[in-house]
Amino acid sequence: MTLLDQIDKSKLPTHLAVIMDGNGRWAKQKGLFRTMGHEKGSKAVQEIVEACGKLNISYLTLYAFSTENWKRPKLEVELLMKLLVASLRKEIKTLQENDIKLNAIGNLESLPKKVYKELLDVIKKTENNSRMTLTLALSYGSREELTKTVQEISHKVKNNLISPENIDETVINNHLYTQNLPDVDLLIRTSGEQRISNFLLWQIAYAELYFTETLWPDYTKDHLFEAILNYQNRERRFGKTSEQLKE
Repeated sequence: MTLLDQIDKSKLPTHLAVIMDGNGRWAKQKGLFRTMGHEKGSKAVQEIVEACGKLNISYLTLYAFSTENWKRPKLEVELLMKLLVASLRKEIKTLQENDIKLNAIGNLESLPKKVYKELLDVIKKTENNSRMTLTLALSYGSREELTKTVQEISHKVKNNLISPENIDETVINNHLYTQNLPDVDLLIRTSGEQRISNFLLWQIAYAELYFTETLWPDYTKDHLFEAILNYQNRERRFGKTSEQLKE
């Protein structure tokens, strides 16, 4: 029986998020330039997106470029941006054929104009697709997102558009980049690092966390299936006791 056959299709995570880590280390281990790791990593993205589509996972969010990544060497950042444009152009056919809608979160206007234009173009062309929403977190940082949210809500309070007493989780959710996405059910991080790295801090409040030693360029659909099987064997209590869940 294959790993895919073992997965209970009725217990899939609705929203899966992935911190794709390890491209640079993968390249270093093989004596290659870091950029080669990013190129190989883009192929892993394609495989995982297609696997999630076949599983009918509704939402997949990939941490593609953080606000901190701008601090990397200029040539590496430039290559990452070129890879992003090339990938968007290349994958639009696959997105359309698989009924996948592209979404993006983060400080998108800080992206190079060419990247921003290409991104908006693919988002527009896939906006009516409904099988799965693929979200790319680009120039994204959760602390920046939360700061922006507080500023926007504070401005509305100041202008009597919102009463402080009415600020609740729904109001906060409606001001986040992810306002149209459900909370994360399963967060996967590759490469052996066991930290969140400023990613979806609000949205993963009750997410199951799964860490793997596998470097992102080596990550395959079977690794994904193993993570989902692990997720399905966990008890999600959301603050309740095991006994309460059985009532």
